[in-house]
Amino acid sequence: MIRPARPEDAPAIAALLNHWIETSAITFNSVLKTEADIREMIAAKEAAGHAFLVAIGDDGQLLGQASYGQFRAGIGYKTCMEHSISLSRDANGKGTGRALMTAIEDHARKAGAHQMIAGVSGENAEGRAFHERLGYAHVATVPQAGLKFDRYMDLVLMQKFL
Repeated sequence: MIRPARPEDAPAIAALLNHWIETSAITFNSVLKTEADIREMIAAKEAAGHAFLVAIGDDGQLLGQASYGQFRAGIGYKTCMEHSISLSRDANGKGTGRALMTAIEDHARKAGAHQMIAGVSGENAEGRAFHERLGYAHVATVPQAGLKFDRYMDLVLMQKFL
C-alpha cells in the first residue's frame, strides 16, 4: 500500500534512512536523521504541496519512502522537481520502488511539475539502472561532488520529463 507519510511513521522512516546513511554511499549525507527531523520533513513537504509517501507491507512494516521537492530555490525552478527514494532490503526487486516513483511522479505532474531530477551517487550503479528503467536519462555527472567515507564521489544527475 502506498500512502502519504504520517508523523507516526517517523521512527520507521528514520531507521530506514539511517541504515543507508551509516552503511552506504547511496547518500552523501553522513548525519543521522532523528524522528523529529522526519516529522519536520513530512510537515514541510505537505506545506509546500509536495508528496512524502511511504510503502507499507501487508504486515504493516515500512518497505520504503519517496518524496520530492523543488530542485533549486527560486521562481524560475518552480516546475523542476527532485526526488528522494529509499527502500528496505526486503522490498528490492518487488515493484515497490516503481510504485513509489509512479505515485510521486503522478503527484508532481498533477501539481504542475514539468520534470523530475534524480541525483544518484556515482557509486550506485543499481540506482542508476533503476532510474533508467523508469525513463530517466543521464544528463550530467558532477565529478567528486560528494565526500563520504573519506573519499570523493561523483554525483550523476538524471532527468525525466513528466
